[in-house]
Amino acid sequence: MKKSIVVIGMGEMSGVFTRGLLRVGYPVFPITRSMDIHETASQINDPEMILVAVGESDLDSVLEQLPEEWKNKTALLQNELLPGDWEKHQLIDPTVISVWFEKKKGQDFKILVPSPITGPHANIIKEALASLDIPTWTVKDDSEMLFELVRKNLYILTTNIAGLEVGGDVNSLWNENRELALKVINDVLTIQNHLTNQEHDRERLVEAMVEAINGDLAHKCMGRSAPARLARALEYSAKHQLQVNELERISKL
Repeated sequence: MKKSIVVIGMGEMSGVFTRGLLRVGYPVFPITRSMDIHETASQINDPEMILVAVGESDLDSVLEQLPEEWKNKTALLQNELLPGDWEKHQLIDPTVISVWFEKKKGQDFKILVPSPITGPHANIIKEALASLDIPTWTVKDDSEMLFELVRKNLYILTTNIAGLEVGGDVNSLWNENRELALKVINDVLTIQNHLTNQEHDRERLVEAMVEAINGDLAHKCMGRSAPARLARALEYSAKHQLQVNELERISKL
């Protein structure tokens, strides 16, 4: 029998991963908000992997509580994820997936483009998602995974924040409001460059972002998290004195 997998967080996205893990024979042990992580860990004997499936706003608090013996078994799937988010918690070589499928309440998942993944437990996640016909691909190195994480951040933040002004879907944003989109991209990339302490290839990122846009042209720009994403971006920019004029303009609408 395969070792168990712990899933922290029981939202829509974790449900997809859990379904796949169960299909390929892994016992799944869920941890919900009401459960104490350390107390629960003492009852689970040597799990194979710890899938942290909480939202990005809850990631820090969960990783702070993670038992030391689990830190070399962790897998992360959050939006707005960057290496600094796990490095400050001393996670050891986590498995990371940049999720390019959407799951909303009452609907099955919708795939935009294949999801890149890296890390020691990548094959487990690949096998689980493959059982659901969700495509993934293995990233060759940390540098390429960083590009993929920034790509996803650029897509999420640009479409959400620009959507606060124009609403609609990504097709109308890119093909009817491209000047706005490009201005937001510039500000978002300023923040991403600062967060990662390096300059990223803007042209390549925009090209990769457009590939994702074309993967689901009807994808809505503005989710319910859009105002919070803009607020976090502005807070970070103010703290580090970054110039993000377009984001500031949108925040005043």
